[in-house]
Amino acid sequence: MSNNKRVLRASIATAGAIGMLALSACGAAETGKSNTAGESEKTVKLTVPSWVGAEANVAVAKEILEKKLGYKVKTQQMGEVLAWDALSKGDIDAVLEDWGHPEQEKKYIEDKKAVVKGGDLGVTGHIGWFVPKYFADAHPDVKDYKNLNKYADQFKTSESGGKGQLLEGSPDYVTNDDAIIKNLKLDLKTVYAGSEAAQITEIKKNVKAKKPFLTYWWTPQWLNSQVDLVEVKLPEYKEGCDKDPKKITCAYPNTPLQKFFNADFAKKGGKAAEFLKNFKWTTEQQNEVATMIAGDKMSADAAAAKWVEANPDVWKAWLPKK
Repeated sequence: MSNNKRVLRASIATAGAIGMLALSACGAAETGKSNTAGESEKTVKLTVPSWVGAEANVAVAKEILEKKLGYKVKTQQMGEVLAWDALSKGDIDAVLEDWGHPEQEKKYIEDKKAVVKGGDLGVTGHIGWFVPKYFADAHPDVKDYKNLNKYADQFKTSESGGKGQLLEGSPDYVTNDDAIIKNLKLDLKTVYAGSEAAQITEIKKNVKAKKPFLTYWWTPQWLNSQVDLVEVKLPEYKEGCDKDPKKITCAYPNTPLQKFFNADFAKKGGKAAEFLKNFKWTTEQQNEVATMIAGDKMSADAAAAKWVEANPDVWKAWLPKK
């Protein structure tokens, strides 16, 4: 989940970075040829980024591919950058939620022609810095980054070394935050919870105690329906303001999330490829499934089955034309 900012070096999953699965060195050559592309194999391989919204995408796609179209779906959890390499080799067929990787797009789409665009997911992602609404209501000027140093003492923790803490998720995220802090001369320090799940636990604990905190956060995210967070205004994002990672001073952009396919799978993947190209839903729909998984503690398969049963008018439009 990276809009070329939030890139994952590995995976983000529940407690700790849920194991990035190493790919075999003897995998297919980097030609874009998918080992299971084509209808005869009837197997589709999907990567599962370990934040829950992306898990919801894969769960619903898997439910429909298996129960409605007769495919077998294999899933593999890995980091975003690693997934691009796997996609190019045909070790996976599709990435259903990408937050923007311009370097990988140039390498694998333009240069190697091993990966192709799969279209919009239909969800727009955004990353930013957030504080709880109860703190913003009591201190309205905290919503402007220019006033963050004023509140640094209130954001301090035992891990932040005398500075205000900016709570992060997994150390496998690559964010702009350290550069933003340095370049805007903010009295803050990034502190990593260890995973998305650990970050959520920390946020919930702080909210319950009505403590002030500042956190790196994003939308869409199922927790936003349960915890009221307010974004801190960073300098406006303008095209190219994030070109040099060391000099960034601007906010994160809004990023329409994208799908990408192995080039051979896109050509020969038959109904599976056509279905995945058609797969497009809203933030609200994704959050509905994500909340069942993370909030209601349902298995991803059970949540997907429940959603598919309740929303035939949505997913039937994704099915291949006969």
